[in-house]
Amino acid sequence: MLFVPTIKVLTRWFRLQEFAFMMGLLMAVGGLGVLGAAGPLAYMSAALGWRGSFLAIGGLTLALALAIWFLVRNSPEDMGLPPAETPQAGAAPPQSIGLGAGMRMVLAQPRFWPIAIWFFCTSGMFFSFVGLWGGPFLMHVHGLTKAQAGGVLNMAAVGMILGSPGLSWLSDKVLHSRKKVLVASSALVLLLVLPLVFWPTSFSLAGLYAWCLLFSLFTSSVVVIAFTTTKELFPVSIAGTATGLVNLFPFSGGAVLQPVVGLILQGQDRVQGVASPAGYGTAFTVFLVAAVLALAASFLLKETLAPRREAS
Repeated sequence: MLFVPTIKVLTRWFRLQEFAFMMGLLMAVGGLGVLGAAGPLAYMSAALGWRGSFLAIGGLTLALALAIWFLVRNSPEDMGLPPAETPQAGAAPPQSIGLGAGMRMVLAQPRFWPIAIWFFCTSGMFFSFVGLWGGPFLMHVHGLTKAQAGGVLNMAAVGMILGSPGLSWLSDKVLHSRKKVLVASSALVLLLVLPLVFWPTSFSLAGLYAWCLLFSLFTSSVVVIAFTTTKELFPVSIAGTATGLVNLFPFSGGAVLQPVVGLILQGQDRVQGVASPAGYGTAFTVFLVAAVLALAASFLLKETLAPRREAS
């Protein structure tokens, strides 16, 4: 309810060539939030208690909501400013499209489905590992304490902070392509999953930190490019509808992959009550299948950056 409306506001306030970088900044701020929910929240709860912490967070959230109500506008035109994108001479004004019609337009577009499948698989892996199974894997297979495992998993937030604007810059300024970034990241995710499946005990502690950082870069940070691609596939008038629909797929991926990995782990041999390293490797085969599907979907994506630049 916060993310998709923010994307819609960004589509109206920034030009096409600025949008990917602004999405990168949005995701980077989200990474700061992930970090803030770890150590800083623990210190706050120690000082104020859980009830005091939640009251403080609730008060801050209310203040932000009021600031948005009074300061944020849907578009520059609402403040008497010129639009971010100057309409081409002779171009018809954008038509207002209802929600139902917009959803039908998005779902009927064949180009929508490869990016939806990519989101389902790629974000599903991220949510499944970082959000649930990474901690048990690090403690059971590598013998880390909860604090050490938390330190490794915090690299996911660092990856979001550094990678989201970085990959946006790479897409816009270096490769001048959305598709190349998504294909390359999908291929790298596949390479990262291989040792997780076949050699789960082969990581050093430093290797675990590096692996988690890279995994975050290419399964989480890179979604800024995928959201930008989705937005560029459709007219501005239904950009919010398109991003809202595609935003269902990453969370659906997590909702599916998390229990599937758990079900496979339940059927594995256990050592002292926990799954063996080989059992975790078998369960993470789900990630291997998802990585292959994401890579295949990335090859089917339509390039959206180069054609728009040529047209302009």
